[in-house]
Amino acid sequence: MLKTRKFEVLDYLKTEKDIEKYLNVVLEEGDYKFLPVALADIARARKAMTSAAKAAGVSRTNLYQSLSEDGHPAFETIAKVAQSLGYRLSLVPVSKLTVRKAKKSINSKKAKMTV
Repeated sequence: MLKTRKFEVLDYLKTEKDIEKYLNVVLEEGDYKFLPVALADIARARKAMTSAAKAAGVSRTNLYQSLSEDGHPAFETIAKVAQSLGYRLSLVPVSKLTVRKAKKSINSKKAKMTV
């Protein structure tokens, strides 16, 4: 019988380069609900959950819950945790082509909803 084990991302976050790649993939995928989970993974990989919780002004237990897949952290919490891990959140303009594609996608979704 084949034995399997649950995938654990921490097994792959061994270096700062690994962590950087992981965070970039999460952000590039565009499903931002995974950003808090990724920040929790990074804090766990660095053994920095306690200091991240202090920076965010919440208990460690509350931070684990907030940054879970079922959590709904405030933007301020995400920003403070990111900063405690050495990251700064910033908004960067997208190209005009990307904006046009996004608008077209939104308009096509609206058209489908009215049908």
